[in-house]
Amino acid sequence: MSKPRVLIQLDSDRHPSSFDALVAIDAGVERLLPYGQVQPEEVASLVHGAIFTRSPQELCSTALFIGGCDVARGEAILAAVQRAFVGPLRVSVLLDANGANTTAAAAVLAAARHADLVGATAVVLAGTGPVGQRVARLLTRQGAAVRLVSRSLQRAEQACQRIRQAVPQAHLEPAACDHPASAGAVLTGAHILIAAGAAGVELASEEAWSTIPSLRVAIDLSAVPPAGLAGIEPMDKARQRGQVICYGAIGVGGAKMKIHRAAIQRLFTANHLVLDAEEVLAIGNELGLA
Repeated sequence: MSKPRVLIQLDSDRHPSSFDALVAIDAGVERLLPYGQVQPEEVASLVHGAIFTRSPQELCSTALFIGGCDVARGEAILAAVQRAFVGPLRVSVLLDANGANTTAAAAVLAAARHADLVGATAVVLAGTGPVGQRVARLLTRQGAAVRLVSRSLQRAEQACQRIRQAVPQAHLEPAACDHPASAGAVLTGAHILIAAGAAGVELASEEAWSTIPSLRVAIDLSAVPPAGLAGIEPMDKARQRGQVICYGAIGVGGAKMKIHRAAIQRLFTANHLVLDAEEVLAIGNELGLA
């Protein structure tokens, strides 16, 4: 008799995400064990409970999901999880704190539908945030040259350095922009524009982005008004605005949800998988979302 598929939800927030729990159930998880306010130093006992209660042949029926709003804390939890494994006694784990990996993957795949990423110039506004950094990382891995933009040039430079540690061959250029109306200066020559800022913060005026002759795709990942890219609506999905194909947060959201569910399902195919940004993007490609 096969063991039920059990997902252990490790959430850094006080209340484990109901969104992540429902996606897991819709993905076929039979038992969900949610833990809130998880600290990295407390992870080992939870991991040992997952790996020592079933035989090695049954460990693919247990998996871990790391969520919560704090992506840096999620990364620390992932590192602690991996340290707690004992040789081959391990289970598969997915990191998607604050939806950073699935959202970034969906945005990159949307851009790839309309522009060849190899050799493209992509601009990522709010590129120092967790989603922005992952978008930039994935774009560089696909062969794009990325201009990573922040209000602070120093923060942009630091983010570029972090990405280069993971992708040494990355073509990255830090840039600064402190006002939506002046964003045109950092968009010069861009083929792809992705805004990954906080909800309700305008990053580029409509005039700034819509008048860039080279621009082919513009993606705004904020669903809360005002839009990150003024003039783009949350429901836009491959909507032509002038010469630019536009996506809003909800327009990208359908692909994000498909990737999220598929990633959960992938966890139960083996007991050794670690699904971070690159692995999540690969799942999106397998789904034919590009």
